Amino acid sequence: MARAALSGLLIGLILLVPAVQAQTAAPRTFEDSMAQRSLACTHCHGAGGRAAPDGYHPRIAGKPAIYLYNQLLNFRDGRRHYGPMTQLLAPLSDEYLLAIAEHFAALQLPYPAPLPHKSSAELLERGRTLAYQGDASRQLQACAQCHGQNLTGMLPHVPGLLGLPRDYLNAQLGAWRTGKRRAHAPDCMADIAKRLQPQDIEALASWLAAQAVPAGSAGAPASAPTSAPTSAPTSAPTSASASAPRGAQNPATACGTARSPQRP
Repeated sequence: MARAALSGLLIGLILLVPAVQAQTAAPRTFEDSMAQRSLACTHCHGAGGRAAPDGYHPRIAGKPAIYLYNQLLNFRDGRRHYGPMTQLLAPLSDEYLLAIAEHFAALQLPYPAPLPHKSSAELLERGRTLAYQGDASRQLQACAQCHGQNLTGMLPHVPGLLGLPRDYLNAQLGAWRTGKRRAHAPDCMADIAKRLQPQDIEALASWLAAQAVPAGSAGAPASAPTSAPTSAPTSAPTSASASAPRGAQNPATACGTARSPQRP
């Protein structure tokens, strides 16, 4: 009987230990920050918004805040189509979407080196020419005219084109061309993309994805020059410091693709 009583006591002590530990352990706290709440974004877009390794979910870290804000609105309101994004954003207010955009815009994280590619020299040269010169015979303006002479964007609305995966660029240019991706009128990207042939999209996506992002790159201010170089340089220019000619209008801001937020 003594042995049975001792066994019962030991069992009771064993069962009591977790309860004592629970009472003495420090209470768990929740970090109420945008970094914590945006983990739903980084699950697909990679740690810190650096991009996923699948080549399709793009980098969102360091993109212009108003550009990110407008894309969140476009997904929520049906101008861009991707089911998981639409469902995630459907219940969120304009103010909250702006807070998300500003959080990721502030993350100036280093870019990885471009992935190896097998594109031909001819294809890459075609892409470079389209990026910096366009094609006047088809009224096709150069990418640099709106996205900046470094192709790293024009603040506050226009994103950079470097540091993006080839598959993502292919998909987005194709979506603009077919009308599956839209923006507020006048939709400049849609007008341009409809003039692109499939081989143009392949050339642009291949060349852009093969370029390294210049160290310390950030979008140029909206007052930076908007005309593309007269010839395609051997590498992306490293500065765009001159001001636009008097009376010139920046295509990046003339287009209706951007909606500036109205704060309450």
